[in-house]
Amino acid sequence: MEELKSQRICKFCVLNDLNCNNVCEMLQKAYGESAMKKTSVYEWYKRFQDGREHNTSIIIDENMKKVEKMVINDRRITIREVADKIGISNGSSHNIFSYVLGMKRVAAKFIPKLLNFEQENNLISIAQDLLNDVNDDPSLLERVITGDETWVYGYDVETKSQSSTWKHPTSPRA
Repeated sequence: MEELKSQRICKFCVLNDLNCNNVCEMLQKAYGESAMKKTSVYEWYKRFQDGREHNTSIIIDENMKKVEKMVINDRRITIREVADKIGISNGSSHNIFSYVLGMKRVAAKFIPKLLNFEQENNLISIAQDLLNDVNDDPSLLERVITGDETWVYGYDVETKSQSSTWKHPTSPRA
């Protein structure tokens, strides 16, 4: 909501004939890092100079369309990336995702726990022992009985947050 306050300040400054550079400095001083980006301040300043009065629904509509387009192109995009690209706060970006678009972040796939050095070496030695047993007795695999089949494949390890994606309530499971 810092963005909405900043827009109101822009409107106030336009009505009182204050310079846009001064507005940027005031917002930076008042809100620090969470202040609206300079380009956004200039954009809103110009809009108010051109006579625009009602801004709240316009902000949400414009930003919602931008966010929706970005999410459709990349389901793994983060709130921070969207906020930085559009020039809005993280909170506004989160509100658009959660409340306006009705999306939530879900894990896209199961990520196995990373093994420590000792566990990796233990698995390697067990696999090597099994390989040696098969090489010593080629008929060994003919005597092995399995209960079910498990497919194992290699892929680049990701964290759970790296693999998560945005989805609508009506979207199919990942």
